[in-house]
Amino acid sequence: MKSHIFPAIKLTLCCALLLTVLYPLAMFGIGLAIAPNSGKGEVVQAAGRTIGYHRIGQPFSDDKYFWSRPSAVGYNAAGSAGSNKGPSNPDYLATVQARLDSFLVHNPGVTAAQVPSELVTASGSGLDPDLSPEGAKIQAARIARVRNIDLARVNRLIDEHTQKPLLGLFGTSTVNVLDLNLALDAL
Repeated sequence: MKSHIFPAIKLTLCCALLLTVLYPLAMFGIGLAIAPNSGKGEVVQAAGRTIGYHRIGQPFSDDKYFWSRPSAVGYNAAGSAGSNKGPSNPDYLATVQARLDSFLVHNPGVTAAQVPSELVTASGSGLDPDLSPEGAKIQAARIARVRNIDLARVNRLIDEHTQKPLLGLFGTSTVNVLDLNLALDAL
């Protein structure tokens, strides 16, 4: 029996040391070495101050900006999560309806059927920084009206900031909301 227990204990301790200490330290070191900004994310700066992170959603509610996808965690990267409420949950349905009603009030001329679901439902992480081009274009008329610029110019700006799928095959076209709003401010 001793011939089986002691090797099993040694193997357990070696695996524990390797998998709970050495491997995580190695991954942390690699992340510091090769990840953008030493693993702290891609910081976006304007006018010498940090205004956000490129891959983390930001809250925008002013009518002169493109609105981001809603967040169930208030865009808090420390608490990334979805709402965990199913599509038949009455609280969830009320939240989605309130978001839809608010969107329609701020975007006259748009019908509920035209609003992409991403503008009224939170992502699984609550931190999605991107919209589909359709999610951005549905807001273009509001932004053109509020900023008093040509609608065609706003649509061109969306097209210029649309990231195509990888190799034209993998994924979907997306628009980073923070980048798009910075481009609007630069006009």
